[in-house]
Amino acid sequence: MSDPQNTAPTRGFRHLPDLALRTLGGAVVWANDELFAERENLIRPTAPGYQAATFGHKGQIYDGWETRRRREAGVDEAIVRLGVPGVIHGVVVDTAWFKGNYPPEISIEATSVDGYPSPDELAKSADWTTIVPRAAVQGDTENPFTVDSRERFTHVKLTMYPDGGVARLRVHGLGRPDPRLLAAGPVDLAAIENGAHVTGCSNMFYGSPANMLLPGTARVMGDGWETSRRRDDGNDWVEVSLAGRGTVAIAELDTSYFLGNAPGSASVLGRDGDGDWFELLPRTRLQPDTRHRFVLDETAPVTEARLDIHPDGGMARFRLWGSLTGDALAALDETE
Repeated sequence: MSDPQNTAPTRGFRHLPDLALRTLGGAVVWANDELFAERENLIRPTAPGYQAATFGHKGQIYDGWETRRRREAGVDEAIVRLGVPGVIHGVVVDTAWFKGNYPPEISIEATSVDGYPSPDELAKSADWTTIVPRAAVQGDTENPFTVDSRERFTHVKLTMYPDGGVARLRVHGLGRPDPRLLAAGPVDLAAIENGAHVTGCSNMFYGSPANMLLPGTARVMGDGWETSRRRDDGNDWVEVSLAGRGTVAIAELDTSYFLGNAPGSASVLGRDGDGDWFELLPRTRLQPDTRHRFVLDETAPVTEARLDIHPDGGMARFRLWGSLTGDALAALDETE
């Protein structure tokens, strides 16, 4: 059986979670310059926006990170602490709306550091590995780069040569938390922060199913997964590769903020590797705007889960609380 922590879907790295997202706990902890636009914009979850002729004291307002024009030799850099440490399969350097002020070239380095280092400690003692060598980028463009390394990283550093602006930095990969956290007690096996990710979905017209696996509670309807209205006899579904092989004790199906568009009912299936799907939670009636929690009787281990909603609608969060099996924990220890 392949290690789900190191295997990317065949659809490409951009379908994997963005490990740097602010909504996952990411932070831009340092930048040497941010005179025109704040570094924190790099990891905002929304697409970059722009409104012409909106000038502040420092010039046109940009939804990104922008440095001053260099008049001496050097480069501009920003360090991002990943919200979820993990294996990076690819990055996107998005220069949206930066047309005459984007960097001609960039590079990206990464490091893995225990604990919670300060920016000064990262700059002085971290061992940085180049994951994207110096490369040209285009303005007003999503510039994708595949990453071949399968090491676990906690931080990335974006370098611009020599200066300019980048709207978003997307760091796509699979989470790999500290094994000690997963072994300490019951965990959410469907959480992105624990290494889970979406592998298939019937419909995501209004919202990505990956939203259901984010930490915390939804704040608005748009924080969840929502499908278009079905006009046939079928139903919508999403499949999730779990943090590892484990047993599930509690399923949580949260329809918060979905009032007139919550599913009428839902069921949850599981399977172990390439085995057959079996029932974890039978089809059960749901209420709108409600956090439902169900104790499960099935104790067989699973590596994947499937949530079926009937017939369509929206789900704010999907949690599967349980414990990793001994072999799954051992596999995590081996990758450290």
